[in-house]
Amino acid sequence: MLLNPADSVFREQLAGKCGEAIIRPYEDRYGKDLRGRLVGQEGIVAAPSSTEEVSIILRHCSLRKVPVIPFGGGTGLVGGHLPQALPKPVILSFERMNRIRRVHPGDNAIVVEAGCVLQSVHSAAEDVNRSFPLSLAARGSSQIGGNLATNAGGIHVVRFGSMRDLCLGIEAVFPDGQIWDGLSLLRKDNAGYDLKNLLIGSEGTLAAITAASLKLFHRLNDEATAFLAVSGLDAALELFNLFQERFGQQLSAFEILSGTGLRFLSTTFPEVRLPFADVPEWMVLADVGAVCGDEMQNRVADTATEAIGRGWVEDGVVAQSEAQRDEFWKVREMIPEANRRIGSVSSHDVSVPVSSIPEFVARADAAVAKIGTFQVNCFGHAGDGNLHYNVFPASGSSRADCLKFAPAIRAAIHKLVRELDGSIAAEHGIGRTKAAELVRFGDGAYLNAIASVKAALDPVGIMNPGTVLAGQVGFGGDEG
Repeated sequence: MLLNPADSVFREQLAGKCGEAIIRPYEDRYGKDLRGRLVGQEGIVAAPSSTEEVSIILRHCSLRKVPVIPFGGGTGLVGGHLPQALPKPVILSFERMNRIRRVHPGDNAIVVEAGCVLQSVHSAAEDVNRSFPLSLAARGSSQIGGNLATNAGGIHVVRFGSMRDLCLGIEAVFPDGQIWDGLSLLRKDNAGYDLKNLLIGSEGTLAAITAASLKLFHRLNDEATAFLAVSGLDAALELFNLFQERFGQQLSAFEILSGTGLRFLSTTFPEVRLPFADVPEWMVLADVGAVCGDEMQNRVADTATEAIGRGWVEDGVVAQSEAQRDEFWKVREMIPEANRRIGSVSSHDVSVPVSSIPEFVARADAAVAKIGTFQVNCFGHAGDGNLHYNVFPASGSSRADCLKFAPAIRAAIHKLVRELDGSIAAEHGIGRTKAAELVRFGDGAYLNAIASVKAALDPVGIMNPGTVLAGQVGFGGDEG
């Protein structure tokens, strides 16, 4: 499908339809990712203030065959928000659509616009003694629209699920300008196809999500966090099973961290307080919580003691205060930034069955070692099998000298993931960086089906071309 650029004539027509205020000056932030490695091309920035204005923009772009790139907080790591090798696009920014529309404590729900920052949703929920459990390091800048478009997960998936599980309904605008008001508060609705879950995770390729109704939960008033050094990954999984037996659905998070990650953190952020004087090779960070008092701190301490007796845990500490809990989680949340400062050769956001985590790490380490000498920082959400397997230059080597090995590393890791019935895109999506990989590793029937859906909902092909479906030129980069 041939697309046209958003030229000066198009700009004037769009301003005439919506008003000059809708056009924003282009800034570098619209064309860069968090790591500063991927660069998108310049476009006309349109920042609507209402769903009706989104409808006008998309209808005009569809008629003129102009590509549209939905833009949220700019925190994506797979290039889905960064246009490349396209006619000059319209960058559809939701920065002005950032309102909390309604809060429904009785229905445990909140209705927010797509440009609402995740932290604002957290605050609005807390104001009515509720919580919204999606937790990301980028919560101060990531937006709900982007969270939905990528089906964001975060640290609490083991208890609350991903955005698909946290969303009751959405409002969206299709490429032809039609507005779908699906802002339901219902927990049960079997009236036909589940259009909501089709659009969630579609990365802006089928429609523009403009608002959502989200689930709220009663706040956890008794929480406990443990940072435990484990004897290995097999022991970490035994510990995970023990926590599930002891706490069931009260287990909110179960993360694994490697010693490499803490050493990177010590190098790049020496002010961050680490939980261990001697950094272990593998650690677990576990969080449990209850709405009503249940002596969680004591129960977690007892469970850790039991695990020590079984030889799974070698050392550890249970947080004694809210401040100490925050310190523990700061360690986890700062690791991605430490990785960025060290500079990876190749990063991977993958998932495997939880029981396959030890096998994956052992085989991945062996595969990387055959390619060259590197440092590996593997960490992530062990409770749902999502790992960030990141490869760095060996001490004394430079990232520039090692980048030539990135394609071979990425191919080896993704091949292994498929052999273990995993996914090459766990929580960050496909974007542009992995569109070709999806074709390479994807099931033929699945690829044909999603291509048919794309053609039906976006026949002109204006919505985020080159993302998910490899059709336009893509580009490579890190994703983990």
